[in-house]
Amino acid sequence: QVQVEESGGGLVQAGGRLRLSCILSRGSSLGDYSMAWYRQAPGAEREGVACMSWTGNDDRTSYRNAVLGRFTISRDHAKNTLYLEMNNLKAEDTSMYYCAAVHRTRVGYDACSIGSQSWYSYWGQGTQVTVSS
Repeated sequence: QVQVEESGGGLVQAGGRLRLSCILSRGSSLGDYSMAWYRQAPGAEREGVACMSWTGNDDRTSYRNAVLGRFTISRDHAKNTLYLEMNNLKAEDTSMYYCAAVHRTRVGYDACSIGSQSWYSYWGQGTQVTVSS
């Protein structure tokens, strides 16, 4: 079983920034997985924020419109870590943020999804982001 762990959440003032990190358990290489960030606010459905996959050195990313231009998903294979850089945070960004992973053999090698939770086999327990206005 692959374990996923997020960190970096916290309380930030509107207009501020945070960087979330996601690591996979030992023995699981980030390069073998398509990755995503989802979020869920109280009383709302879980929604995709950004996702990332790759073919060789060619990265493929998708973002939901609400965060486009403000959030950036990236990876550091040497650190086996996925990041979500969040800039110009808004109160509406307040959510529990989840990191998700699926082995690339189960989906297209260059594919990822921010529209279907069922794509992902492994989920972290979340890190809370709260934005005050």
